[in-house]
Amino acid sequence: MLCSKKTIDLVFEEGIRVKCYPFIAMVLPVQFEDSTPFKIVFSAPKKRFRKANKRNRIKRICREAVRLNKSELENYLTQHKQQLAVFLVYTGQEEIEHAPLHKKTVKLFNNIIQTLDEQKH
Repeated sequence: MLCSKKTIDLVFEEGIRVKCYPFIAMVLPVQFEDSTPFKIVFSAPKKRFRKANKRNRIKRICREAVRLNKSELENYLTQHKQQLAVFLVYTGQEEIEHAPLHKKTVKLFNNIIQTLDEQKH
């Protein structure tokens, strides 16, 4: 889990924006003290989801989708000896079912990998 306020601010100032509905991911290659491939923080906008229990449920579902589908991104990052700070914003109008959300998460991670490859060249 990404907790550092400085790192989160850096992600927004210098990070790369990757869109894949219902997510917008701000990604920044960084160096952490530990060997974690990436650290992530989730956000659900208060403007769209007024009640805190709705926002928390969406963040919980997103965390679970990332936990189950993160292996491809982790493998890529360990092979290339990189570490990422990721700020994930849920932009959907309402909560999505689990199966489509898992597919969208995999697609998002593939887009992040593709974007990182383009940044190298």
